[in-house]
Amino acid sequence: MQRYNALSVLWGGLTGQKHWQQVWGRPEPKAHYDVIIVGGGGHGLATAYYLAKEHGIRNIAVLEKGWLGGGNAGRNTTIVRSNYMIEGNTEFYEHSLKLWENLSHELNYNVMFSQRAHVNLVFSPSQRDSMARRYNLMRLNGIDGDFWDPKELRRRIPHLNYDHGRFPILGAYVQPRAGTARHDAVNWGFARAATALGVDIIQGCEVTGFIHKAGAVVGVETNRGGVAGEILADKIGLAVAGHTSVLAHKAGLGKLPIETHKLQAYVSEPIKPIVDQVIVFGGIGHFYISQSDKGGMVFGGDLDKYNSYAQKGNLPVYENVMAACMQILPCLGRVKLLRQWAGVMDMSMDGSPFITKTDIPGLYLNAGWCYGGFKATPGSGHTFAHTIAKDEPHWANARLTLSRYREGRQIDETGHGPVAKLH
Repeated sequence: MQRYNALSVLWGGLTGQKHWQQVWGRPEPKAHYDVIIVGGGGHGLATAYYLAKEHGIRNIAVLEKGWLGGGNAGRNTTIVRSNYMIEGNTEFYEHSLKLWENLSHELNYNVMFSQRAHVNLVFSPSQRDSMARRYNLMRLNGIDGDFWDPKELRRRIPHLNYDHGRFPILGAYVQPRAGTARHDAVNWGFARAATALGVDIIQGCEVTGFIHKAGAVVGVETNRGGVAGEILADKIGLAVAGHTSVLAHKAGLGKLPIETHKLQAYVSEPIKPIVDQVIVFGGIGHFYISQSDKGGMVFGGDLDKYNSYAQKGNLPVYENVMAACMQILPCLGRVKLLRQWAGVMDMSMDGSPFITKTDIPGLYLNAGWCYGGFKATPGSGHTFAHTIAKDEPHWANARLTLSRYREGRQIDETGHGPVAKLH
């Protein structure tokens, strides 16, 4: 793999940018792999990378029906955080955040991870007390957290609607190590590093079915590959986000405790720097916003709250999100919206994911990410790779199993119960 550094960038500028090498190719599928990962988003690519790097498994294929990062991995608001309080989530997301902190160096690719702080606004004494419980639990687990009173908040973020808002801003709970990353760069970085370790990344290869033998999954049927599009493998991992239910049914897993919903996101025209943090609030709605390196305001809110596989949303949620934006940042009222899109969310019944072996030998599942998929990318890949390679969970995903539903130990951060669209 060609190493990237300041000298190579300078040399490229002096030589007409002619020395760069192709970072991944277009291989044809082999007849057999040790491991097949279905899904070429961040989680699938990260899993393949860590399988090759940490477990020495190089005969791997990542099968993506579209193009790399064309699903949720390229359709999110790029927030990275670990401010969780329930056992199971706490250790997993902090493990993932620690991987983020060195990811650009590890991949030799700038993923543009910016630890600019995650600022959660509070508007009532009860909300402040509830958030205090969360952040105290975080600190007991060694996770950074802080409280900014109104004076400190006004000093750091002067453009908020402090004096004329419908709800008074009483302060904010903050995770300073949280921030944002560039989603495309994360996908490309993992793809480049995995390719360098011998992984085949096969785009335009849709999995249409699974091959079973003696009760185990031993391969996939695709629109490419050898005889009848069949590709055999010793182990198969699913990392397909909102399309998990469809492929799980084809694999014989039956009905899973997830629903597919769409989550809208928006970006404005570029403006001068105004927000240097990720600003979030809930309780009186749901809204989050940050500013990209290009100057666009990137923001979103609630799900559309009906089942759908569409990668676009409808106007009622659009209106609610804009109203929430005007509530705290009325200075953006005349900024033009550049584009809008939606991601297809795999919403679990307790709002938490599963990274686990399944009851079908040879089949492994990575799903149920709700809003949390992007921030989990390196942690998901790292622990899913360990689970596949060792046939046992990593310590960070030991509680993220499907069996927790049978055992009555849900990991419910919000306390909304088994209603997927409310998490």
